[in-house]
Amino acid sequence: MSKLSTSMVYLVIGPPGKQRVRASQTLLMLVIFVLFAFVQHAEVLFGLIDEAESWQLTTYNLIGATLFYGLIRSGLNEKLPFDPSLTVPQMVFGLGALTWSYAITGPARGAVMSIMMLVLVYGMFALRPSDARRLAILGFAMLSSVMVYNAIFNAQHYNPRVELIHLIFAAIVTGGVAALAARFGQMRRHLSDQKAELAAALERIQALATRDVLTGLLNRRAMLEQLDQQSNEQERRGTPMCLALFDLDHFKRINDEHGHAIGDRVLKTFASVAQEEVRGGDVLARWGGEEFLLMMPDTPIDQAFRCVQRIHSAILATDFDNVPDDLRVTFSAGLAVCRTTDDVEAAIDRADRAMYKAKSAGRNRTELADEAS
Repeated sequence: MSKLSTSMVYLVIGPPGKQRVRASQTLLMLVIFVLFAFVQHAEVLFGLIDEAESWQLTTYNLIGATLFYGLIRSGLNEKLPFDPSLTVPQMVFGLGALTWSYAITGPARGAVMSIMMLVLVYGMFALRPSDARRLAILGFAMLSSVMVYNAIFNAQHYNPRVELIHLIFAAIVTGGVAALAARFGQMRRHLSDQKAELAAALERIQALATRDVLTGLLNRRAMLEQLDQQSNEQERRGTPMCLALFDLDHFKRINDEHGHAIGDRVLKTFASVAQEEVRGGDVLARWGGEEFLLMMPDTPIDQAFRCVQRIHSAILATDFDNVPDDLRVTFSAGLAVCRTTDDVEAAIDRADRAMYKAKSAGRNRTELADEAS
């Protein structure tokens, strides 16, 4: 598409998005009414419609369709308290136009009912089944009222037998539309349910891919992605990021003496308590086994140290449910500063060495990496 064509499309129906779809649908309605006006003028030339009545209906159609297009193209429709697509108002307007056309068209009026199907189908995919049925009933009521009136008071030009056939045909059309609306409604609900199920499945898959099953924390792979993203941001801003590596003390003994079920409860409780102590922007992950890694963006080393000490205190004050009373849960931690993207792996290694230094110094303590000292 040429640049000029693209500019014209943008001018007529607007930028891509919901408003463009709405504007294009309303513009289509306007084009249909323009074509309808040409056909109606041909009927005037053939002597089937009174010219004055034809011009009145054409004026109603074109002004109304233009107003709907203007409302949507200007964006005023989004400020209205009801459906911004204006589906129901446009359909009511269209049914009114068709009823008026049927009333004045004369011998060719039977063709108008086929156009009514187009109006009713216009909103079938956007409306709830109940609304579509109500509009179908409204269309039938409007047309049948004109048919009955003309059959009684203008039988010379509107043969009652022909009007009866038209009435039956209108009932079939509106009944069919109502049935289709119900069917489409079921299909939409089914598709909506499938979409919700798919979204839930994708969410579960995402959780399995990024979360540790036991603790609910980020897993190692997801944490590495977080570290990569955050280190880039820290390097851009020129601010430090601290990493703390935790290792539960004597965890192998816990598993050996009390069983893996108790060990799992210790890991879950530790993760829950530690997560409550970290700040909103910090990220805690299960790094592997009984090791956890805490990322603290925009955090100087002294502030990071205080954060880890809070976790120490919280763990010591925690009553580990279903864990033997004689079991005291503690952890050793190593703390390092990371300043660049290229320094992430090295910073984790420094934190790891500092953590083993804490274990050698008696456990249940935090040691700073050499570069952070």
